[in-house]
Amino acid sequence: MAIITLTTDFGEKDYFAGAVKGAIYNELSDVRIVDISHSVSPFHISEASYIIKNAYRSFPKGSIHIIGIDSELTPENKHLAVKLDDHYFICANNGILSLLASEIRPEKIVEINIHDKIQTNFPVLDVFVKVACHISRGGTLEVIGKNIEQIKHLKQFEPIINSEKNQILGHVIYIDNYGNVITNISRKLFESTGKGRPFKISARRHNFDAIYETYSHAINFEVEKENRKEEDGKKLAVFNSAGYIELAIYKSNPNTVGGAASLFGLEYLDTVTINFE
Repeated sequence: MAIITLTTDFGEKDYFAGAVKGAIYNELSDVRIVDISHSVSPFHISEASYIIKNAYRSFPKGSIHIIGIDSELTPENKHLAVKLDDHYFICANNGILSLLASEIRPEKIVEINIHDKIQTNFPVLDVFVKVACHISRGGTLEVIGKNIEQIKHLKQFEPIINSEKNQILGHVIYIDNYGNVITNISRKLFESTGKGRPFKISARRHNFDAIYETYSHAINFEVEKENRKEEDGKKLAVFNSAGYIELAIYKSNPNTVGGAASLFGLEYLDTVTINFE
């Protein structure tokens, strides 16, 4: 049974996500459709790539992933179908795939060319669905597109290491549902650059000199709960489950006391610096 996932900025109010699912079922009765997220911020490429990059690996090989973010067809925003890591991705050539393929080289990239047969102002529904269903039936990518070698790259999302190898300059790429701040600095990059040296993470006026393996590792459970001075509300840095450095508030609630993003005054693309001694 084919698996088709959906990651979009459609939200839950409008009919868009439901219409896409209905169109898939209209072509394929024996298929599983999985919603990864429809709550991506509108046109937010890095947010979408972070979500799909860390979700797709949990699906079986051969799964098909439709990414409906900034998908209007323009001369500068063509449509792509890509085989990557034995998965298939269908999206616009707006930089999303370069963030997905930062560590894994795509096996095949085609620029979708079936648009002359379809009149649409809703390409996710009318084009991406056709391509996904074609792939799920065992169709090849060459039938729906022409091979290309390059995709659009977004270099501004890559961390920078200075020439002395004692500083990493990164940025905020995602803020999660708890208000935690995810940077584009991976654990792999941190460890290969730092080589075990002492460090300081700086984000606006906030500094961190330790990175925990889990949120609860920041709490000393050997001390009785009533005697702990810091617990709920403690600020910390952690290697998150996706392998990136995250700045967080222990058990924060952004709807009441606030999360790390609001309490630290951090927003998307704000600078996070790591200095090594």
